[in-house]
Amino acid sequence: MSNSTALVGDREIAAVRIFDAPRDLVWKVWTRPEHVAKWWGPNGFTTTTYSMEVKPGGVWRYVMHGPDGRDYRNKVTFLQVVEPERLVYQHGADEDTEPVSHHVTVTFRDLGGRTQLDMRMVFASAEARSHVVETYGAFEGLKQHLGRLGEYLAKA
Repeated sequence: MSNSTALVGDREIAAVRIFDAPRDLVWKVWTRPEHVAKWWGPNGFTTTTYSMEVKPGGVWRYVMHGPDGRDYRNKVTFLQVVEPERLVYQHGADEDTEPVSHHVTVTFRDLGGRTQLDMRMVFASAEARSHVVETYGAFEGLKQHLGRLGEYLAKA
């Protein structure tokens, strides 16, 4: 598995991973709650999905349970879904306590039995990105998150 994660400019976080798994499988484990529950989130986290409609205008509501016992409610609104190639969505907290949300584009590129995943998170401002990096450890968390995906795909 090849990878890179970077802070881009002052408003973005970008990651590239190459997985030794076919694109259809990578798409499936990213978009189906029974798979997401087994790998989503940084190390030590578990995830409970309450609803997930992967379609334009569809919403995914879930809670990430931290190893410290804290729960993080999330809401994703899908803006574009092109199976099995691309997801575009708005991601933020599913409550009024967290004002920061961000625009995410995930591209799944077929490499003939392997998959290149490109993920780009764009924040409204430099302050918004700094907030999630400093408050939630989003940069390191993204690395761990995609690492867990790779581990899960190796077993799938």
